[in-house]
Amino acid sequence: MKLDAGAVAAPFCEAMKEYVNKELHGMGPKLVGFLANDDASARKYAEWTGKACIRDGIRYELREVQKEFLQEAVEDANRDPEVHGILVYYPCFGSFPSFYGGTMDDFIRDSISIKKDVEGLCHFYRSNLYRNIRYVDDERTQKCVLPCTPLAIIKILEHLNIYNFGQPEGEHLLGRRITIINRSDIVGRPLAAMLANDGADVFSVDISSLYLFRRGKLIEVRHTDETPESACRKSDVIITGVPVKSYKLPLEWVSEGTVVINVASYKNVDEEALLKVQTALV
Repeated sequence: MKLDAGAVAAPFCEAMKEYVNKELHGMGPKLVGFLANDDASARKYAEWTGKACIRDGIRYELREVQKEFLQEAVEDANRDPEVHGILVYYPCFGSFPSFYGGTMDDFIRDSISIKKDVEGLCHFYRSNLYRNIRYVDDERTQKCVLPCTPLAIIKILEHLNIYNFGQPEGEHLLGRRITIINRSDIVGRPLAAMLANDGADVFSVDISSLYLFRRGKLIEVRHTDETPESACRKSDVIITGVPVKSYKLPLEWVSEGTVVINVASYKNVDEEALLKVQTALV
């Protein structure tokens, strides 16, 4: 079975449009996207963002700036009461170091106000995610913002009934094993934490290592004797996000009944062959 992710997204899009029309009287919130690089994938993402915002009634403005002026532009948007959300299309500086520690991209992420960070990538939200803190306030009235691509994958898994909502919060994925072949700061790492927070055993795979994430007060990360092949073979779900055109998930690693989700811009799976193995493909 091949699932159309657009069908999963449709009810959320309709709910957003209805909210904008009824509660906001057609005046949707304003999202500003900053593009400060020549990365083709980032520009494509910016185009998709604009189309989705128009569809759902959100006002969207793309601001293209030179990267040396990006920090100032973000600070201006933080102060502007007409701007309700900020989105930066990375990478901007790559691994270029910041004087303040870490990389300049890290510094830009942490410069976005938590009230306007729509991707949940600033330090406040990242720290809460990796400590399994789900609300901004002690009264639990405002949920923390989660990274959008990992959250979209969660919604797909909910749609496929991988989540068991008969269990208490934090145990919806208890007993599930999930392999993620990607450990980027934008997708693989936060997704592993989100799934582990919900009770799954998560195998995190990158080009040189494999870790096991498990739920705990702090996210528990262990070295493991598993291999990418053995992890995939025992997994209920395999998520690929390898940004390399030549990579293909070996078909023999996929067990019957496994859900396979590809989030890479390249086809990490041989779809036609995989569908013959009685899997769910997204």
